[in-house]
Amino acid sequence: MAAALAVLLGASFLLWMYSVGPLKPAIRGPAPVTASAWIGPGSPLVRVTPAPALDVLATLAVKGRAPKNTYDRTAFGQAWEDVDHNGCDTRNDVLRRDLKDLTMAAGSSCVVAAGLLKDPYTGQDIKFTRGADSSAAVQIDHVVALGDAWQKGAAQLNAQQRLSLANDPLNLIAVDGPTNVRKSDGDAATWLPPNKSYRCAYVVRQVSVKAAYELWVTDAELSAMQRILRDCPGENTLLSGYG
Repeated sequence: MAAALAVLLGASFLLWMYSVGPLKPAIRGPAPVTASAWIGPGSPLVRVTPAPALDVLATLAVKGRAPKNTYDRTAFGQAWEDVDHNGCDTRNDVLRRDLKDLTMAAGSSCVVAAGLLKDPYTGQDIKFTRGADSSAAVQIDHVVALGDAWQKGAAQLNAQQRLSLANDPLNLIAVDGPTNVRKSDGDAATWLPPNKSYRCAYVVRQVSVKAAYELWVTDAELSAMQRILRDCPGENTLLSGYG
């Protein structure tokens, strides 16, 4: 009788552990659906259906960094090309998207002469004025830095695919220039925006870019991303900015 009771209690305890206790499996959403999207410059490598960022992160390959000594910015094409063929270069496309109170250069519908940035990285308002000594106050950041991308899969893409990655609006935001310089080629394990309220959106965007271009993450990067995303589990990844 005592033995039977012990077995019953043991079974009940295991049932609790795996149903509502600490060993209960995590409930995850469906795996994100990917579809071939590459048709040329101005396209992501694959199109990823928006899904919880933690779920999409779990689909990324985890590997070590490849060597960086072969990295060259020109491998991603000339900076700020008009990849989407709208008649404006990518830098000015992003400035028009991210700044407010815009003033355009005389006779141009593309070139931004002045504006105001609500900087996501610092939370500060920054005035932008186009000029040799002033333009650097606002820079366009590659959310997944190109040097980081090179070491985590982009070296295996062809030149036109890298051109798309470098100009994809999903991977570009206008930010405080000095803060962008400090970021350099850092990943989420080595650099996060000083503005803590933006870190979740920042990591969601990084995961979205890495999924769209089949880039991998390191162990340290994965851990850092998971830590941030656990604070915003309902956030979904974003589609490529090419539409």
